[in-house]
Amino acid sequence: MVYLPTILFSLGEGAVIPLIPVIAARMGADVAFAALVASALVVGQLCGNLPAGWAVSRIGERFTMVIAGVIAIGAGVGMVFAPSLGVLAASVFLLGFCAAAFGLARHAFMTTRVPIAFRARALSLLGGSFRLGIFIGPFVAAGLLQLFGSETAAIWFFLGCLIVMVLLVLFGPDPEKTIAPTTPVRTAPLSEDSGEPVTGSIPVVGRPGIFRTMWQQRTVLGRLGLAAASLSAVRSARQVVLPLWGLSLGLDASTIALVVGISGAIDFALFYASGQVMDRFGRLWAAMPAMVLMGAGFLAMSFTHDLDAAVLWFGMFAAVLGVGNGLSSGILLTLGADVAPKTEPAAFLGSWRTLTDAGGAIAPLMVSGIIAIASLPIAAAVMGVIGLVGAGGFIRWIPRFVPRAKGGSPGSFPARKRSPRER
Repeated sequence: MVYLPTILFSLGEGAVIPLIPVIAARMGADVAFAALVASALVVGQLCGNLPAGWAVSRIGERFTMVIAGVIAIGAGVGMVFAPSLGVLAASVFLLGFCAAAFGLARHAFMTTRVPIAFRARALSLLGGSFRLGIFIGPFVAAGLLQLFGSETAAIWFFLGCLIVMVLLVLFGPDPEKTIAPTTPVRTAPLSEDSGEPVTGSIPVVGRPGIFRTMWQQRTVLGRLGLAAASLSAVRSARQVVLPLWGLSLGLDASTIALVVGISGAIDFALFYASGQVMDRFGRLWAAMPAMVLMGAGFLAMSFTHDLDAAVLWFGMFAAVLGVGNGLSSGILLTLGADVAPKTEPAAFLGSWRTLTDAGGAIAPLMVSGIIAIASLPIAAAVMGVIGLVGAGGFIRWIPRFVPRAKGGSPGSFPARKRSPRER
């Protein structure tokens, strides 16, 4: 009940995502507009995080997931029967919005109910569940294309996954009731029962709003959050730079797909190892090596474009980037859970995920702009510098904001005492 709904959602989404530009092109869009339609998914995720944080804090994780699943079914139907590119783009945007709500609901659940002793492993498994769906989904879509010859078959598969997911969450055992929170739930102070009738209103404790939470947590968001956004940016840049690098070397599509696929397989194989490292040795020992590997990999690769063995270097650095990305699996989820307020994490997590998603959304635009102004190697070098600067940010801010656990050290070093406003 914790991981299966995530796998179902991400499996269907992974089958649909590669085909969104293809569907847009079939409806008459040129390359630029097809890319714009595909980018509506990321924009939807960015816009969905803050409302999702509000929804989870008000109605809980379970009903947020159900509502997001039902709306996503409507978005899928809109993609199948879209009469125009505008409707298709709106449906894709709505799908991204629902994906943000679903992801935040599960993130908030894990934050409040998983003990810190194995929080990183649990969240790495959650990240691995997302990656499993995104990794297998394209192969499912390819098989459905061969079988039915239409892109809409993958969307119908996604709709089937969504229906099963909604039924499972709605009628299956509710983890919110079967698993007790590991942190205290905010309640109003109880007065002594005098036996007299209550004539006034019952006092309730108000929950802080989204923007108030952002202001209260501005220190951690502006420091550790920006380091996390740099990790998201480097991850996103990897997905753009590697295919473009292969094209610039004159490789055919199958060779590029093989190299990128091997890099992705290495990435996926290491997701649980990342959680083990974080729980046993500290968050820093997963975040810092991952950022150093990806930053140094991009930076070193930028000098190999015109070498005689450029193709060999391309394959090697693609593997290095895969290792770095795999070692960082679950780190953004874990750090967000570590620094979130203990009683009302959902509003904070909405802000945290918006910040990290923004880093991932800006990176491809940066790469495109730098290529237009300068060249692809310079774009890779800039992303490498961002990765190394992000590693420095993690070294500086993880020990400060992530508390040290008994018998272990999530932040690797004792954290300073945080002020009430930061808590």
